[in-house]
Amino acid sequence: MNEALLYNVVIPSVKAVVAVLVVATVAGILTLIERRVLARLQVRQGPNRVGWNGVLQWVADVVKLIFKEDVVPANAERGIHFLAPLLVMMPALTVFAFIPWGPETTWNIPGVGVIRTGLYGTDVNVGLLLLVAITSIGVYGIILGGWASNSKYALMGGLRSAAQLISYEVPMGFALVAAILMSRSLSLVGIVEAQRDAGLWFIFPGVVAFFLYFVSGVAETNRIPFDLPEAESELVAGFHTEYSGFRWAVFFLSEYANMITISAVATTLFFGGWLRPFPNIGWLSFLDLVPPLVWFVLKVAVFLFVYIWFRGTFPRYRFDQLMALGWKVLIPISIGNVVLVALAALWGLPGLKVLSAVLWVALIVGFLVVRKAEPQRRTVLVAGVGR
Repeated sequence: MNEALLYNVVIPSVKAVVAVLVVATVAGILTLIERRVLARLQVRQGPNRVGWNGVLQWVADVVKLIFKEDVVPANAERGIHFLAPLLVMMPALTVFAFIPWGPETTWNIPGVGVIRTGLYGTDVNVGLLLLVAITSIGVYGIILGGWASNSKYALMGGLRSAAQLISYEVPMGFALVAAILMSRSLSLVGIVEAQRDAGLWFIFPGVVAFFLYFVSGVAETNRIPFDLPEAESELVAGFHTEYSGFRWAVFFLSEYANMITISAVATTLFFGGWLRPFPNIGWLSFLDLVPPLVWFVLKVAVFLFVYIWFRGTFPRYRFDQLMALGWKVLIPISIGNVVLVALAALWGLPGLKVLSAVLWVALIVGFLVVRKAEPQRRTVLVAGVGR
């Protein structure tokens, strides 16, 4: 086979098909995992009827949604109403072309020969910037879906989503800037390699940036405790109230795909991507027996569990609390963090190590102070003072 055709057409096409199929399948399975984990947290059984111990429940849900009647409001803007789920789904799937799941690997394929390619679609030198630009398109699908439905509940959910995006894109952007300063690269593969060269994951000097990124990511994906655009207690189902059948399933799939995206990017930027823990320490070399792809998947799985854990633990914020957290807390912290990381990055790796030590000591001391003050606060509240 012609080498140009192989590397420019065949291999990218195969990667695209595999990525879409894997993400769609994992999103379906993730719905089952979420329901079972929430059941455990709430001391109940969860789905256990379809298949052995309920393992095929997600397949039954997919079949039901595909064949369910698709109802469209009589006065809806039908064209935009149809287009909105696609505007949410396409960016959610497209970004997986830039996320590196593993390093370049040599493959011996019968009939083709030996090829060398990475476990990612492409390595773009501005991949992180392109990823942020593409994921920002998804909110337009939510806003347009809410507006085109001709429903007050859906419209309010779309407006909430717009306000939420504006509020949390800023601290998320500053968190990404901190990762760029530490790695001095916009390439996602380059950021992973920078962590290998430094010998440490960027979570250590970038713990504040990671916190900002992940909290903003939870808000961007409309998950509890920030699921205000689809708050069923006051908006029925928010922006997708008037969607049913397969089009509602597309919104549902996109939410889980975005959860995987946020988890994968957090893993890439702050937890070494496919690298094992402490990649340059020789006596831990036995960890290299675990394939890089397995390391990456395990890290992403931990973040997905945290998403589910949040849903089973935290109550939903009020909208004024959501805005106050974004504008009054996260944005000032993110600006200050960028200044600290920039100053540390001037001295290279030694500066990052000093910043890491200072931040972690400050976090531990702050945690101990809060823990020590907590019993006194509880005593005061029980006594009825300061209510």
